[in-house]
Amino acid sequence: MSTTLRAAEQTRLSTGEEIGAWETIRRGIRHSPELTEGIGWTLTLAVIASVGQVVVPIAVQQTIDKGLHGDGGPDVSFTTWLALAAGLAIVATSWASYAMTARLFSTAERGLATLRVKAFRHVHDLPLLTQNTERRGALVSRVTSDVDQVSQFLVFGGLLFVVSIGQMLIATVVMVVYSWQLAIVVWVCFAPLFLSLRYFQRKLAAAYGTVRRQVGVLLSAVSEPVVGAAVVKSYAIEDRTQERIDTAIAVHKSASTRAQGFTAFSFSLGGISAGFANAGVLIVGIWLGQGFAWGDGITAGEVLAFAFLVTLFVGPVQMGTQILTDAQNAIAGWRRVIGILDTPADLVDPGPDGRTLPKGAIDVRFEEVGFAYPGGPEVLSDIDLVIPAGQRVAVVGETGSGKSTVAKLLTRLMDPDRGRVLLDGIDLREVAESALRSSVVLVPQEGFLFDDTLAANVRYGRLGATEDEILAAAETIGLGDWVAGLPDGVATRVGQRGESLSAGERQLVALLRAQLADPDLLVLDEATSAVDPALETRIGRALERLMSGRTSVTIAHRLSTAESADVVVVVDRGRIVQHGPHAELVTRPGTPYARLHASWVAQRGAAGQPG
Repeated sequence: MSTTLRAAEQTRLSTGEEIGAWETIRRGIRHSPELTEGIGWTLTLAVIASVGQVVVPIAVQQTIDKGLHGDGGPDVSFTTWLALAAGLAIVATSWASYAMTARLFSTAERGLATLRVKAFRHVHDLPLLTQNTERRGALVSRVTSDVDQVSQFLVFGGLLFVVSIGQMLIATVVMVVYSWQLAIVVWVCFAPLFLSLRYFQRKLAAAYGTVRRQVGVLLSAVSEPVVGAAVVKSYAIEDRTQERIDTAIAVHKSASTRAQGFTAFSFSLGGISAGFANAGVLIVGIWLGQGFAWGDGITAGEVLAFAFLVTLFVGPVQMGTQILTDAQNAIAGWRRVIGILDTPADLVDPGPDGRTLPKGAIDVRFEEVGFAYPGGPEVLSDIDLVIPAGQRVAVVGETGSGKSTVAKLLTRLMDPDRGRVLLDGIDLREVAESALRSSVVLVPQEGFLFDDTLAANVRYGRLGATEDEILAAAETIGLGDWVAGLPDGVATRVGQRGESLSAGERQLVALLRAQLADPDLLVLDEATSAVDPALETRIGRALERLMSGRTSVTIAHRLSTAESADVVVVVDRGRIVQHGPHAELVTRPGTPYARLHASWVAQRGAAGQPG
């Protein structure tokens, strides 16, 4: 993917491309096909539930006009049978409503579970640059709270909105049958609300879009200090941290209050419309009943039935107003989740059609490679480099020279904008992801550890490894006694982010994980740069054994690493400016490597460390 396109995708992801409500729903259903399973039967139940709502008004009208005020006087038998029929209809309606709701719950949760899984998996497929650009809290909110909002709408809104519309239409039909004049009165009273719905829909959509974005900001503001609690306490920045959280909470509260203000106003407008409708029905109904207005008159039963029908009409209107609010909140969340799913994973895995790498030490070749981060200049330009199989290479350079970018391209955490990276003559983009990860391993500066046992963390190198295989790997790189000295051996829990271990011990776990993976190409982003000095010798021996028989590329921040490498590659301002053995490069006065080495030796001397 080009730099321009990558920047455009990240901008769209962070701001949220505004797609229409119906398009959002359509695409959401496409991502969660379970939502439409059995929709025909569910709609049938919804129709039964809707039709059943008019049973009581009709029964009341028939009881008054025919059962009590019939031509032959009160008809107890007719009234009894009518009551029984109405009771059975109500039971059937209640069952249909229950069955519809149960089906709705089931399909909604299945569909949203699928959406959640897809979103979570896609987050891991996103370009590394996109993940780094998007706040972690915002990414988490899209998979959690945004999907929860969609769930709430589908479960408590969704078909209930369809039921409400159906109930209103059926109530209108019965109203027209009883008195088209009173039906007009009811609709005239609700006309202002109906005409303003489009306006409120736009306002609510914008307001709840802001709310959903602020939820992500709030989660980031809260989660970062929790993860970085030690830094907060060490530097006594609790007040500043609290101020940041308070600001995020205040902005979220302001956005939510504004959105709820629109909701309250639209709901109140529904209540006012209902009041006018009830008053209008009573006044016009009396006129019609007394013959004061045009028409053939209206019976007492029909007026009373109309009062029930107005209530039946008002309920769905006010429910629809609330559902509209929930819908805007849900659609805003749905839109953000779809934004994640629509963000292309520019590192396309060729899958089963991809090529595999032969077992054994790998040779590496960079051919005219260029790369730039979104919106910035090229950080690597015209990189040509050949690394023979089995060679140990150290890549050195000033901070910002582009050396860490070399490691990311070599392990295909990113693809070059131009040129190719080849392993054993095969373009990395043609290698199947599974084959690449089994052959190439990156040991970062700070190996991330999960809140689990040492064995569970090491098994990320090879998930099916047994405890004996883990212990054998530890012995191979000289870490057997260290593992045995832990409180519970490989069953020792490492804590969140490995906080129960020292920085050096966390690096040992990363090296053990790499040994268990048994890669053919080992890429180390200066795996010894943050170690406990007491462990430096042990780590040095472990690295020596780990690199044995493999091609290795080390991004060297300390030049002691470069001194022991077969070849040193010097990167300066995105270009390779020197290449050769340490002993040769260090003897060239005035060159970038000679300056770097002299500066490093001077710093070590000032710190009282041996050169």
